[in-house]
Amino acid sequence: MTTTSTTVNSAPAGGAAPATTTGTFIRRSAERGHANHGWLESYHSFSFADYHDPRWMGFRSLRVINDDLILPGMGFGTHPHRDMEIITYILRGSLQHKDSMGNGRIIRPGDVQYMAAGSGVMHSEFNPSADEATHLLQIWIQPNRRGVTPRYEERSFSTAATGVLHKVAGPTSDGGAIAIHQDAELWLARLEAGQTVTHTVGAGRHVWLHVAVGDVRIGDTTLHGGDALAVTEPGTLSIESINAAQFLLFNLA
Repeated sequence: MTTTSTTVNSAPAGGAAPATTTGTFIRRSAERGHANHGWLESYHSFSFADYHDPRWMGFRSLRVINDDLILPGMGFGTHPHRDMEIITYILRGSLQHKDSMGNGRIIRPGDVQYMAAGSGVMHSEFNPSADEATHLLQIWIQPNRRGVTPRYEERSFSTAATGVLHKVAGPTSDGGAIAIHQDAELWLARLEAGQTVTHTVGAGRHVWLHVAVGDVRIGDTTLHGGDALAVTEPGTLSIESINAAQFLLFNLA
């Protein structure tokens, strides 16, 4: 890692909560919460549903990263949300979405779906395939104000260039990003083996880097699919792919 004053540590097990830990530390995939419901297998980066760990209640405004595998023909029936920024990224398979705003869509690998739950929304999510599981990441970011008008947007990165950080979402819609209700940016990189991207962590900013698939190297540290790296000090991250990989990078206030 080129954050020269920062040491990469393991997760703060038994110590300070991530929100109060400074420096750089790793959250390994195997350390996450895990639930297997038969039709749904889910790994939780932060406390969610029956998985509760007071050390892992979120990171800054980032509240949920659920790594979900949904079996064919299965899914989440109609259920409510409010006052949460909800982002879904499809890694494999497809997802059929319907909501109380009148949206009915099927999203596929490389697609990003955004929903501002705001004052309240109902939606359902199903795997419409008869034979292929759906692998997705569902992300919740806490909004900076409550009761906003619910909103739905999509972006597709299925043909986006590799070896580039693409801005998916942020507090404004510059560069075609989805505007969300929080001082938070979400960046996506799809990398072929040997490609490198860099990201500068500014003063007062905090980064959570989640490896979705594949393996990447940051300095002497190797991260595998499901692993995450948190950075709370200024510096520059240089992320090199060991093989075909994808990661999400959250730049948070």
